[in-house]
Amino acid sequence: MNQASNGTASKSVRCAVYTRKSTEEGLNQAFNSLDAQREAAEAYIASQCHEGWLCLPQRYDDGGFTGANMDRPALERLLDEIQAGKIDCVVVYKVDRLSRSLLDFAKMMETFDQQRVAFVSADAELLSFLLQPCLSPKDQKPGGIRNRCRAKPHPWAPGSPGRAGNEGQR
Repeated sequence: MNQASNGTASKSVRCAVYTRKSTEEGLNQAFNSLDAQREAAEAYIASQCHEGWLCLPQRYDDGGFTGANMDRPALERLLDEIQAGKIDCVVVYKVDRLSRSLLDFAKMMETFDQQRVAFVSADAELLSFLLQPCLSPKDQKPGGIRNRCRAKPHPWAPGSPGRAGNEGQR
């Protein structure tokens, strides 16, 4: 256990980084997509060190494997180690690196929940991934939701006329 600055004991959060790339193209480079994903996830973990987050040294890299199913060696090893209680948090660069199947993603989240394992996407696009099947084709284009939301401010957004206390602002 770590000793927090206020003198109380705090628990370390053991974080595993999972990376995936669908093709093997470019994986033989000195610094490749899997390395870039890991670097981003490790930076996110480092930003949470005040919460006791520690990056585990084991690598869970699936280079050349599709995200459309769960038949991936590193993913299987990750899930085994979650079941064994060796991991507290799984960090990915983007949600689709873990899975491109909403059904498989839901199954994994159920396993994570049962084992009390947190899941974090370093780029925080979890909501758009979960909403993808519900979106119109126009919203599924890159920036579709962002552009439509930007065009029409929410009435309760800070500074908008509909928010209490902003009656005179326009």
